[in-house]
Amino acid sequence: MEEAAKSIAHQIGGIQNDALRFGLQGVKSDIVGSHPLQSAQESASKINEVMKRQCMVNLYGAAFPLKMDLDRQILSRFQRPSGAIPSSMLGLEAFTGSLDDFGFEDYLSDPRESETIRPLDMHHGMEVRLGLSKGPVCPSFM
Repeated sequence: MEEAAKSIAHQIGGIQNDALRFGLQGVKSDIVGSHPLQSAQESASKINEVMKRQCMVNLYGAAFPLKMDLDRQILSRFQRPSGAIPSSMLGLEAFTGSLDDFGFEDYLSDPRESETIRPLDMHHGMEVRLGLSKGPVCPSFM
């Protein structure tokens, strides 16, 4: 019983408090919500997905959207181990049609190639995936 009393919880109130591993916590991200335009865009994309799904049910039957959901789940699982090369998820992007999207990383630089990002810790990433450690798999910006 004394061994349990000696352990110190790493989380207090749901916030990671390991400043050496995850850096100092920012308060602004906790206070300020997402931009109204971003929330409107997310809700519009959800509505668009529901409409597409209903059209598929009407055209091909109820089994076709279920098969597409299974394919999406399978393609979303294939990832590289944590390390220097991030997972591209090319199969999932081709399946969902997001290869045709032109995002900011296509004409600006990719945020992962920034000088202010911390180097990846492969050991911590694998610990998080295996459930041995808590926290984000990828480190945040410095």
